[in-house]
Amino acid sequence: MQVDREVILHIAKLACLNIKDEEIEEYRKNLQDILNFANIIDGVNTENVSETISSTTNVNVFREDEIKEFADKDLLLQNAPEKENGMFSIPKVI
Repeated sequence: MQVDREVILHIAKLACLNIKDEEIEEYRKNLQDILNFANIIDGVNTENVSETISSTTNVNVFREDEIKEFADKDLLLQNAPEKENGMFSIPKVI
């Protein structure tokens, strides 16, 4: 598919975008580049390629939650922006 000025103006209208006349050629070129790349990808033979969910073999490793006492609470709280009763004080979320 060749992208022309009318296609860009139609897409801009559908997306409720106000584009300037001097921007049309840049948008046309960018969209044409994207479509050309999609055509290249579309032509790749993937017949013997299995599906992948991720590019790595990493998996989530879950551990049991453990309660641990922190030895120096003052050290832990020294960088807290606000603290109250030996705990972090944060704004109400609700």
